Amino acid sequence: MDAISVIRAKRDRHPLTEDQIDWIIDAYTAGTVADEQMSALAMAIFLNGMSRAEIARWTAAMIGSGERMDFSSLPRPTADKHSTGGVGDKITLPLAPLVAACGAAVPQLSGRGLGHTGGTLDKLEAIPGWQAALSNARMMDVLREVGSVICAAGDGLAPADKRLYALRDVTGTVEALPLIASSIMSKKIAEGTDSLVLDVKAGSGAFMKTAEDARELATTMVELGADHGVRTVALLTDMSTPLGRTAGNALEVRESVEVLAGGGPSDVVELTLALAREMLAGAGLPDADPARALADGRAMDVWRRMITAQGGDPDAPLPTAREQHVLTAPSSGVLTRLDAYAVGLCAWRLGAGRARKEDPVQPGAGVELHAKPGDLVVEGAPLLTLHTDTPNALGYAEAALEGAYEVGTADDFTATPLLLGRVGA
Repeated sequence: MDAISVIRAKRDRHPLTEDQIDWIIDAYTAGTVADEQMSALAMAIFLNGMSRAEIARWTAAMIGSGERMDFSSLPRPTADKHSTGGVGDKITLPLAPLVAACGAAVPQLSGRGLGHTGGTLDKLEAIPGWQAALSNARMMDVLREVGSVICAAGDGLAPADKRLYALRDVTGTVEALPLIASSIMSKKIAEGTDSLVLDVKAGSGAFMKTAEDARELATTMVELGADHGVRTVALLTDMSTPLGRTAGNALEVRESVEVLAGGGPSDVVELTLALAREMLAGAGLPDADPARALADGRAMDVWRRMITAQGGDPDAPLPTAREQHVLTAPSSGVLTRLDAYAVGLCAWRLGAGRARKEDPVQPGAGVELHAKPGDLVVEGAPLLTLHTDTPNALGYAEAALEGAYEVGTADDFTATPLLLGRVGA
């Protein structure tokens, strides 16, 4: 078999055979298929799509390129969650210990931010001493001792996806739905959990801009889970405005701790509980009450033990940025719009994110929201606070917010529900 014949098949809108898919993934992982050849195939997939059978086989081949984890020795059922990414999306931080407090084991393998979306590992690394890199043995120990762990995925997990993801990022094929779905699901299925809950976001700050596109992606991923024997459900959630009142690493950790303490923004609490209930149902614990575990302190106890088990100090002060710049409301009225993408871009320019995966991030940088859409604001009162260690970035960051928010009357505002739908197995 050769790469050119595989490229031509997809270019000419023929379905790829199982043998073709297995060969191209194996050969690309081994380095015998060149990047430019895989780029051509990725573009052909972007333009012509893939059938359900093709996507399932492509995903299986990527899983087969590396190891598959096994949690069957744990005394608890396992549940995992994946978000397609957004602005202010700190849900994993309170969610993992909350679900563990209710009786499931949560092996949460997470990633870093790129561009305007934040990364869970970047947020947690704002905690002094906390370590993202754990061996498989240490991860199992933490799961047995604590019930939840949030850490980086090892290099042995779907290595084909690691190469292909980097290639898609520089060839204009990131948006190819079959490649998005197989990228996410190959890693999640290889993790080996009993059930998976997906948070598929729609809106300006999300990867999928419309609810229709988000539903198509969610359906594809739920089908992939079913095809590989993993109980998978997806919640469709709004990302037209940021989640919570912060976007930035230490800022979001602080807000997550507020949620674990029984407070925090209502939208963060709502989504945390909705995802927790789905994860617990998937783990065979439908009668567990995550709201009570937040209220009675059990989730906070698991959080503190989890952070400590990974070298962090849950009592240490979180980093703060050296510079703060306050933007005030231009007029009095109701905040009718606050664009998620613009806030994420602003936080990135302030130093909270990275343009390349090798770039460092500023733990204290980000954006603090003093109002959310639907709130009353007063002319001259604080609307947003920008946090950064690099004051010369403030002008560039503030420019990202031009036209990003509007103040009007109550009649001008229509609330968008946080939960837009559900896709079940």
